[in-house]
Amino acid sequence: MAWSFFPLGDSAVLIEFGSGVDEKIHQEIRAAVRRIEGRPFPGFIECVSAFNTLCVYYDLMGLRLPGRKMTAYEHVCSLLREMEKTAGDDKEVQSGQVIDIPVCYGGEFGPDLGHVAELNGLSEEDVISIHAGGQYLVYAIGFAPGFPYLGGMPDTIAAPRKKTPRLSIPAGSVGIAGAQTGIYPIETPGGWQIIGRTPLELFRPGDSPPTLLQGGDYIRFCPIGPEEYRRLRGMQPL
Repeated sequence: MAWSFFPLGDSAVLIEFGSGVDEKIHQEIRAAVRRIEGRPFPGFIECVSAFNTLCVYYDLMGLRLPGRKMTAYEHVCSLLREMEKTAGDDKEVQSGQVIDIPVCYGGEFGPDLGHVAELNGLSEEDVISIHAGGQYLVYAIGFAPGFPYLGGMPDTIAAPRKKTPRLSIPAGSVGIAGAQTGIYPIETPGGWQIIGRTPLELFRPGDSPPTLLQGGDYIRFCPIGPEEYRRLRGMQPL
């Protein structure tokens, strides 16, 4: 799969790998991240991946530009193109870990569960069973610290965003927007349909990395009751 390069400001290169949400594209991006981070060029800062793109940030002052006339962007692109030539050398696909996410569905923890069920002609129990019945790939982390962009939710429980977002969504809330599902890692405004809440803390600023989930991980939602939610919440580190 050919890499397409685009400038992003004066200190980043955006690499495009294709279009749409596709697990094969995701694996190619993860392989590129391993390759770039494994052989960082002078001035390299970090890689930030999304559904079908990878952004490579660099320090202008740290680059070692060749003697001939070449912009920083052209120089970094030339280095990345050399890495692209070895893209086919990665024979093994490295999968992330599988993480179980306990979720208390409905009630005070999932005020929109009934609405999602009604929209799709299902019972609340059906929505819970379908939502918790799959395995979801973490394609990227963004929007808020630790927010996972997940792939794999069945269209049978899809629901549109709210026309008027809530001013405050509790941390740990599990929501649906369109054909996507995700978890709010911190308290923030939001317009997703909230169907449950996890007692786990996704954003952990004292850890390295500071997020529970990473791109390439897989998660499974595991239904729990209110008492189990409060017990697990009480066990969380401050």
